Amino acid sequence: MSKKGHGRTPRLDDADLSLHLGRDSYERKLVKLQHLLTQIQQAYLFSGKSAVILFEGWDAAGKGGTIRRISAAFDPRSFKVWPIGAPRKYYLERHFLLRFMERMPPNGAITIFDRSWYGRVLVERVEKLTPEKRWKNAYKEINDF
Repeated sequence: MSKKGHGRTPRLDDADLSLHLGRDSYERKLVKLQHLLTQIQQAYLFSGKSAVILFEGWDAAGKGGTIRRISAAFDPRSFKVWPIGAPRKYYLERHFLLRFMERMPPNGAITIFDRSWYGRVLVERVEKLTPEKRWKNAYKEINDF
C-alpha cells in the first residue's frame, strides 16, 4: 500500500479497507443524509434550475444500491433515473450525446444517469469500440456539453 501524501491526487490503493460502519450507525446516517437530499430537491424545485447526478464505476461497485437510496429520498414528480446501456441502433446512427441531451432534466428537476457520456472515452476507448479520432474528439464535445 502506498503512503498517503498531502498535495497529491488520492489513489485507490490509499483507501483504508479496514474501516467499518455498524448497521445502527449506518441507518442513522442514511436517514440524516436522505433528509438532506429531500431539502436539496425542494430547493431545486423552486430555484428554476436543474441538476444532473451521474454514476460511473465498475460492475458490482454499488452504483445501483446508492441510486436506490438516493431515489428513496426524492419526490418522483421532479426526479428521474436513466439507466444507460449500450446504444440502440437508432442512437448508433446519431451523435453519441443525443441520447443524453434528450434526457436532461427540465427546470426544477433532478436526473440521475446510471452510466454516462463518459463511456465514450472510457469503455468505448478501452474496448476499442470507437476509433481513436472519435474518442479524442469526444473530450472537447463532452466539455462543450
